[in-house]
Amino acid sequence: MAASNPSVFLLTVNGHIEGANFPEYDNLYCKYCFVYGHDWAPTTGLEEGITQIASKSSQASHRLIWNFPLATTFKSTSPSGWPQLVVSVYGPDVFGNDVVRGYGATHIPFTPGQHTKTIPMFVPEPTWRLQKFTGWLTGRRPEYTDPKVVAQGEGREVTRVRSQGFVSVSFLIMTKDMKKMDYDTGPSGPANKPSATSGWSTEQQP
Repeated sequence: MAASNPSVFLLTVNGHIEGANFPEYDNLYCKYCFVYGHDWAPTTGLEEGITQIASKSSQASHRLIWNFPLATTFKSTSPSGWPQLVVSVYGPDVFGNDVVRGYGATHIPFTPGQHTKTIPMFVPEPTWRLQKFTGWLTGRRPEYTDPKVVAQGEGREVTRVRSQGFVSVSFLIMTKDMKKMDYDTGPSGPANKPSATSGWSTEQQP
């Protein structure tokens, strides 16, 4: 009975943090973490990580290339609080201190299959000119104490920010038992084909 009436569904997130475009900066690395609701829990894989430092390549239109793998599986009883990926990019300033170059977040795609997302990045801005000058002089920049706040709406509206760069992420999304729990994230018909014997839905029709 448990197999035909599951109490949870699974969401597997595979993919890569491919790279970034920050025209003004070089030698950057990226930290990532997942943010999710109370009904969600990770079962396998890593919830957070950090990439290597990447330098701009003339062969890749001066983009930063990380190709850092993502591999995590979540279980949940409800789609509420669907996971988000939060990324934070850091690099050296003129004094050699590591400072934040951008924050960004995106929801994990809802439909199974392959997806590519471009995440707009931003940085907090000082509210006063004196703060800006002091920050430049001391090498200290405004940062969030917890990058996960980027995925939350509360309090964000009082933060002054400036757009800065983009991060590209590729996803391969698989789900299991969502339809059995009356949650259908895919198109109707044979769009999401389960793999043989596993019940995982991986394919997405265009």
